[in-house]
Amino acid sequence: MRLATINIASGRDTDGVTRLPVLGRALAELGADVIAMQEVDHLLPRSGTADQTAALQAAVQGDGPAWEMRFAAALHGTPGPGDGSRPAHASLPAVPSYGVALLSRHPVVRTHELRLAPARGRRPIPLPPGSGAPVWFIRDEQRVALAAELSLPSGTLTVVTTHLSFAPGRAAVQLRQLRTWATDLPRPLVLMGDLNLPGAVPRLLTGWTSLGRVPTFPAARPRVQLDHALADGPTGAVAPARAVPVGGSDHRGLIFDMQER
Repeated sequence: MRLATINIASGRDTDGVTRLPVLGRALAELGADVIAMQEVDHLLPRSGTADQTAALQAAVQGDGPAWEMRFAAALHGTPGPGDGSRPAHASLPAVPSYGVALLSRHPVVRTHELRLAPARGRRPIPLPPGSGAPVWFIRDEQRVALAAELSLPSGTLTVVTTHLSFAPGRAAVQLRQLRTWATDLPRPLVLMGDLNLPGAVPRLLTGWTSLGRVPTFPAARPRVQLDHALADGPTGAVAPARAVPVGGSDHRGLIFDMQER
């Protein structure tokens, strides 16, 4: 089976315009069985009030058998300064939100959500040249992890997606919290997402097995790996991971093939 993780940047293309059909076609071309997504908009005005999870499910499903989809909200409202977002205490289908999502060709038995507190204070974020300032100071936001227990012919596989804090110290704390939270979830377990931690750091913090060491950011010329796949428990043989452009995201997607046990 093929798994993929991609920070979809709310479906924005390289020029900043949201083009969900372009992203949908790119995801379908991956030929994946499970797709973990981060920076997903749900009914937000900035992306045309689309249910991005549902739209992308339809794109990868095409005329084939039905796919499962799950969305978990980190925030209600549009993220960013001045847009009035607030931490989400639950995923509410009718409320405009922002978070992470999973698409699966395999049936979902049950799901679990974990919300992770942000870093305190304001953090500097580098801005592109010509922006008028070298950095932009913004507040961190609540994060969320979404786990789904999938029913495979060989048994249960748990997949988890998350997008951790851009503050490295807080991201490390969040990853440790996620590891503890996941202790009782069925194994094998595969964590996929934009962890905002480089290279071998996630493997060292969790003790789990890295399923791919390849740069994923920035998409045009990747220099650092921020997007990871980590496994705990027997997963079967895993082919070397690849980092591929997906739509107009500023991250590359991390793609890998794994044999069922």
